[in-house]
Amino acid sequence: MHVKKAVIPAAGLGTRFLPATKAQPKEMLPLLDTPIIQYVIQEAIDAGIEDILIITGRGKRAIEDHFDRSIELETLLHKANKLDLLEMVRNVSNLADIHFIRQKEPLGLGHAISCAQKHVGDEPFAVLLGDEIFASSPPCIKQLIEESERLDGGQASVIGCMEVSREEIGRYGAIKGDRLGPQLYRIEDMVEKPRPEVAPSCLAIIGRYVLHPSIFDLLQVVKPGAGGEIQLTDALRELAKKRPVYSLRPHGTRHDVGELPGYLEATVSLALERPDLAGQFRDFLRTKLAIAENAPHRATQKLRP
Repeated sequence: MHVKKAVIPAAGLGTRFLPATKAQPKEMLPLLDTPIIQYVIQEAIDAGIEDILIITGRGKRAIEDHFDRSIELETLLHKANKLDLLEMVRNVSNLADIHFIRQKEPLGLGHAISCAQKHVGDEPFAVLLGDEIFASSPPCIKQLIEESERLDGGQASVIGCMEVSREEIGRYGAIKGDRLGPQLYRIEDMVEKPRPEVAPSCLAIIGRYVLHPSIFDLLQVVKPGAGGEIQLTDALRELAKKRPVYSLRPHGTRHDVGELPGYLEATVSLALERPDLAGQFRDFLRTKLAIAENAPHRATQKLRP
């Protein structure tokens, strides 16, 4: 069965980006001139998905407004004959069939996914976390969808993973599995944020999933786990006991934009890929690096309040 729907959890508070996220969703922070969440939605669209449900929470109205029409802005741009900007603004509101539902309590990723049950129904679906973006061809989620459609009669659950150091694995869910190919594993077990010394492997779960709808029944009964929250990883452990669950190491570049270092790395990478920005920005970076190398102890102006 072809994966037709995607779920994007976007109810988190974004505390790692305070004070910037005090009054705006972290998903709306710009990478260059585009909000983070628009990159995630574009990945789903490029994978052939046009029905997208975004799980929001309090203070997330800006996300809904961004993907809605802005008649006043469109009128202003039309009168000013700024037709290229007008087309850009209209395209944002026509990207896909986008729906919204609120997670009324911050009870964890698993609980957020469970909020999508009525919308998804009884069919496989994709999950894309809003704080990770990928540069790959085909799109990261498309790689998982293709494996899902190839395995177990098109009903397989496939989880994205990547290899990290032993010191880093405690920040992720970790999987234990049998290797079936260069990038593919069949999962035996998984643990959310394990201590490095007891982690089952250094294969870390990343924020891309293709899930069988039976996950919803398990999310209803799984007990709170790490952090006192309903963890998707715990429900996936139970799912793996009932039917095969796989993990794929997709190719491409991943940016963790949920933390400041990854956000900065993504900003620089995207700027260097933009023809209208790359030349000037590259010259700026070279100048700043030369200054830093020649005067490593030079005091810099403090801008942060």
